[in-house]
Amino acid sequence: MSEQKHLEKIPVKIFRTSEEASVYGAREIASLIKIRQLEGKHLVLGLATGSTPTRLYAELVKMHKTEGLSFKNVHTFNLDEYYPMDPTSLQSYVRFMKEHLFEHLDIPKKNIHIPDGTLPKEKVADFCKNYEKQIEALGGIDIQILGIGRTGHIGFNEPGSSEKSMTRMITLDQVTRIDAASDFYGEENVPRKAITMGVGSILKAKRIIMMAWGEGKSNIVSKAVEGPITDQIPSTFLQRHPNTVVIVDDAAASRLTAVKTPWLVDTVEWNDKLIRKAVVWLCQTVNKPILKLTNFDYMEHGMGDILTEFGSAYQVNIKVFNELQHTITGWPGGKPNADDTNRPERAKPFPKRAIIFSPHPDDDVISMGGTFIRLVDQGHEVHVAYQTSGNIAVFDDDALRFADFVRDFNEAFGLNKSDGDKFYKKVLKSIRDKGPGQVDSPEVLLIKGMIRRGEAKAGCRYVGIPDSQAHFLDMPFYETGKVKKKPLGEADIKVIMDLIEKIKPHQIYAAGDLSDPHGTHRVCLAAILQAIDRLKTKSWMKDCYVWLYRGAWQEWDIDQIEMAVPLSPEELLRKRRAVFKHQSQKDSALFPGNDAREFWVRAEDRNHATAAAYNQLGLAEYEAIEAFVRHKF
Repeated sequence: MSEQKHLEKIPVKIFRTSEEASVYGAREIASLIKIRQLEGKHLVLGLATGSTPTRLYAELVKMHKTEGLSFKNVHTFNLDEYYPMDPTSLQSYVRFMKEHLFEHLDIPKKNIHIPDGTLPKEKVADFCKNYEKQIEALGGIDIQILGIGRTGHIGFNEPGSSEKSMTRMITLDQVTRIDAASDFYGEENVPRKAITMGVGSILKAKRIIMMAWGEGKSNIVSKAVEGPITDQIPSTFLQRHPNTVVIVDDAAASRLTAVKTPWLVDTVEWNDKLIRKAVVWLCQTVNKPILKLTNFDYMEHGMGDILTEFGSAYQVNIKVFNELQHTITGWPGGKPNADDTNRPERAKPFPKRAIIFSPHPDDDVISMGGTFIRLVDQGHEVHVAYQTSGNIAVFDDDALRFADFVRDFNEAFGLNKSDGDKFYKKVLKSIRDKGPGQVDSPEVLLIKGMIRRGEAKAGCRYVGIPDSQAHFLDMPFYETGKVKKKPLGEADIKVIMDLIEKIKPHQIYAAGDLSDPHGTHRVCLAAILQAIDRLKTKSWMKDCYVWLYRGAWQEWDIDQIEMAVPLSPEELLRKRRAVFKHQSQKDSALFPGNDAREFWVRAEDRNHATAAAYNQLGLAEYEAIEAFVRHKF
């Protein structure tokens, strides 16, 4: 953990991982609970929902079960709830809090307070006033837990919320509804209103802990912590609170000045990694290629100490230019019979055995389709391991269309027509009877999984690998039929280990979305890394390189990239066609995230941008580049 003291207007504690940060927050809560118990007093907690606090709640549950931490003297008030919302609904915050916290503790039910999403509209205002009175009657909130939304909202206090706002009904911002769409199986199912504690309610708390994980939150965290106070970013009002702390992981802290450009705020110890990062930043700041940077540029931007060590800008420029030049290779599997001294991959052995791990059935071609094609074209034995079925990400219409196909197929080929008809009617009824956000029937989930599997096979055949080298792992953690998954388990890790031991690869490619603490990519990567850790002593494993690619939403920063694979216009077109094989995700995906572009457009835009960034630094100009970082184990 590190504590930043530069430019931040709110104290910030940075942890390596969201898990470590969550433990820190849970320990602070537990400590105050124990103190109050010794004093014979109660404690009032303000609680948040969403993916951010789940690990903190898990830690509190663990302390209750293993350390005897009691919650009998604790009163809780939740920040918000959708409106209208049945408390038994999958998306209800009442249900969320029960599943993640309350049903695992000894907290009295009468001590739990959550906004009521079932009230008639005319009774909401009185409920909100009473909610505030209940908090005041207990002496106010002792510790308030917060997450932060992409718009900078805290609770459901959207942009424009007053600093003095209290508990009330609000209309949700469009961005907030888009972000919630995956939980509701489509934006059209997300409620348009919510009941939330106000900014003023939150600021009354004696202590506030705001948490944020992942690169996706890094931009808004920097604005909340370092930017001006504005009602357009309600979290900035926390700058006026005398006892607030922001706890973040490395990824969420990445845009804070003291992390992104530490040389601007303090003396730093320069190493190769930091010098490369600083030089790339300097090029982007002064809009110059590396080899045109001058001593003046370095001195004017807080980087004079580098010149003291190297003597001149020219020496630093050459060093960083060569480092970046050496990341570029057209031979991601290594070039045979070539000097590999300055290449990211080894020349031998050739050909290599490679496993591309794909969290969903299309991440392989979306994220590294050009490299995939290049590896196959260059003669390597390439295997793809699809870690999950992706069965919840298929529209009902597609499932029904395939069920109809089975019925027509049976009739056309003289097979059992009645069975096909019964199956179709069963699927049709299941889909029609299903409410928004409800789990599909086993038959529908099976069809949706088969659709994704068929598309993945089609992509592999287009790229040029046989069906026998496409492996469908169907990791158990995913197979819930819900957006919410089970925790990573031993069976998940074993299925990864078994495949690695069977193939004995020289290369492993994996989705390196380390900044996604609760998503499928994150869990899939954790399984791979744990499998690798258990297998690392094997003699064949010592000769294996692990390369991490990024998903459809972001790319590695230029200073991080260790292998850059350039793509020609023709190769980029081949990649696009491979992505198009995933027809159920084409045009409009069920879970598009917060980016309206199609996946193939996102991928191409990202690859073009990486190539443009290399070109702007004065390196060769390419049509597109796919980027990788090596994971060293």
